[in-house]
Amino acid sequence: MINVKKTLFYQGLNLLWSEIKEFLITLGNIGKDFLRVIKTMTVLKVDRSALIEQCSRFSVDSLPITLTIVAMTSIIIAMQIAPELAKQGAGNYVGSLSALVMVRELSAIMSGFAIISMIGSSYASEIASMAVTEQISAMRVLHVDPVEYLIVPRFLSGVIMMPFVVIVSTFCGLFCAAVISNMTAEITYLNFINSMWHGLFVKDIFVALLKSSFFGGTIALISCSCGYSTRGGALEVGTSTTRAVVWSFVAIAVWDYIFASVFYL
Repeated sequence: MINVKKTLFYQGLNLLWSEIKEFLITLGNIGKDFLRVIKTMTVLKVDRSALIEQCSRFSVDSLPITLTIVAMTSIIIAMQIAPELAKQGAGNYVGSLSALVMVRELSAIMSGFAIISMIGSSYASEIASMAVTEQISAMRVLHVDPVEYLIVPRFLSGVIMMPFVVIVSTFCGLFCAAVISNMTAEITYLNFINSMWHGLFVKDIFVALLKSSFFGGTIALISCSCGYSTRGGALEVGTSTTRAVVWSFVAIAVWDYIFASVFYL
């Protein structure tokens, strides 16, 4: 008689169910931690020194890698679109197109990816290490709220500082695009700037800043939540860090789709 548990069909179903179960558990933990964060903030329980430290870490420490990624991406895009548009007699639209790409999508998305890789993974691994070494349990024994001490400052730093990171990276990307457009298609800087301002609207800037704030809070919340719910040892720390990075990437893509649908459809 065939043992059902040894069949590929059963193993596939079992693997699918385990993935669905892990998805629901992770989603539930993120939602539960978000409610705790909101509850803590409503009573104004925020460690100011920790908030300032995390704001500096989220913005200043992440700027080098963020600016590098955004600058290189904008250079590559400008190298490809500027000569082609100039050949078609549409050189006056290079600045406008570059500004729309940078402000609406590229700057926020690439900054978010850079911060996930550097800051988000760091948040997850730190808090996961504290969880498996029972440092979080020790906080509870000392009547220190781990959510207030660990998650709230990181969440607020993401919400507050991500727009500033996006502003700086946007200026950097547009500057690089202007330089490359001048070098590859002989588009003057004045022409680029005039085209940029004609194609850019206040709505685009507002949506970009609002979206980046959601990105920052989501990255910090998911990273901290995945680390906070870690149980086990060193292997689970690595698993939680990987889960935080993957979930953050997916969440950024989902938020980007939502904002595009709400504001530009």
